[in-house]
Amino acid sequence: MTEFIPAGTQFFELPSPFPMKRGGALHGARLAYETWGELSPARDNAILIQTGLSPSAHARSSEANPEPGWWERMIGPDRPIDTKRWFVICANSLGGCKGSTGPASPHPDDGQPYRLRFPELSQEDIADAAHALVSSFGIEQLGCLIGCSMGGMNALAYLLRHPGSARGHVNVSGAAQAAPFSIAIRSLQREAIRLDPNWNGGDYSEDTYPEAGMRIARKLGVVTYRSAIEWHGRFGRVRLDAEQREDDPFGFEFQVESYLEGHARRFIRQFDPNCYLYLSRSMDWFDAAEYGGGSVAAALARIKLYSAVSVGVETDILFPLEQQQQIAEGLRAGGAQVQFAPLDSPQGHDAFLVDIERFGPLIGAYLRSL
Repeated sequence: MTEFIPAGTQFFELPSPFPMKRGGALHGARLAYETWGELSPARDNAILIQTGLSPSAHARSSEANPEPGWWERMIGPDRPIDTKRWFVICANSLGGCKGSTGPASPHPDDGQPYRLRFPELSQEDIADAAHALVSSFGIEQLGCLIGCSMGGMNALAYLLRHPGSARGHVNVSGAAQAAPFSIAIRSLQREAIRLDPNWNGGDYSEDTYPEAGMRIARKLGVVTYRSAIEWHGRFGRVRLDAEQREDDPFGFEFQVESYLEGHARRFIRQFDPNCYLYLSRSMDWFDAAEYGGGSVAAALARIKLYSAVSVGVETDILFPLEQQQQIAEGLRAGGAQVQFAPLDSPQGHDAFLVDIERFGPLIGAYLRSL
């Protein structure tokens, strides 16, 4: 399969061998990243942004790539993440398919894609790779570590495995461990991919891409990324104009079905199925309690920060609000000044991507306080 690498992406060669938490090691691996702003002489103004499952490192447009980034309205001069003050780094997660080494990347032994030869991936591996990238800039301590969704998980792993590595932290719709509902949804997504005949045990090509499985997996995800309130407000029970076709008696009848189909088709050929499987499973495996003798609270209390904000959305069903509250309480027990910020956005888990009117002022005010 082809890797999907945005223009302007830079690459950091990871230490070789790069050991993986659950066994094995990567040789000649790399991490794709982009930066904005300037690193101060004291190297004390860096922000690292850890992404959700699917985004690339292209969080913001640049001269090298003027295409809008996935967090375009949040990053830039005089924006909430102000690049006149901050040096901002965003990396594509290890295991992804947007330039960082993952299952779609060539194996160093034969040049063929790793596919299922890729070592078992954990959130800790993603965190360790990001820490190696940050260290390559000579940065001993981040001004702030920001993690969104899955990135909120590996941000906690980063802080647990590298004590003192950040002064501040913004955890956006993240979690210290996967909730049963989220595990169930991701399990169904992975099953849809694996049951597609074209998946073929992970051995597929451009011509035999498991499109049906990926379409279903993506649709399941999109349903959980937004809220029932938003689905009702945007689509209601509005039907499509086309009449029902006799050759497709159970075809799409409602606009919401057509929306999901369009969303899925825009995504599927831009993401590698094996990478999806590996990243998805790594989220289910993550449990901060491993670092606290079986207690999430004890683990979070080990993290030493100056301050933090844990923000979530009341309508989020995938990373429910009590998970962000748990993070806030745990970090506060460790001595940090922590703000827990429950937002009433109707847009569910994806609110941090689209509801900048709510997220922007909150995160901007916090960063100005550092």
